[in-house]
Amino acid sequence: MPDQTFTVRTHEGEYDIAANIRLIGPDVLVAIWGGEKPHIGAVAMAQPRPSLMDPDVTSATASVFTYVGHKEDDLAKATAEILAATLNTNVVVTAGIHWDNLPKEGIQRIIHNSETLVAIILEKIVSME
Repeated sequence: MPDQTFTVRTHEGEYDIAANIRLIGPDVLVAIWGGEKPHIGAVAMAQPRPSLMDPDVTSATASVFTYVGHKEDDLAKATAEILAATLNTNVVVTAGIHWDNLPKEGIQRIIHNSETLVAIILEKIVSME
């Protein structure tokens, strides 16, 4: 993969999030942000490995660091593992999204939007190969 940088966004209408992606040789660096106060709340590093259930399937393992009081660890970890396993490369993801007074439905919407965002990232990277 050539060194490239691009930005993608969800367009779901509410609780949209964005990501800046940098391809560094074969590796991928992703910064996800959104909301009223974007920041860095968590960082995940993932690397591909053979699945423990089926060595013929590529999976990934990740390590996560989260700042105290932040809840982006699940988002960063899931994104890093999906990208690492699918692309078979090392991946680092930072994530920081925040909306004040977020209702429970908003959290569900953000989860949906994060899944959409990962699909958009994968589609863009695969189209560049």
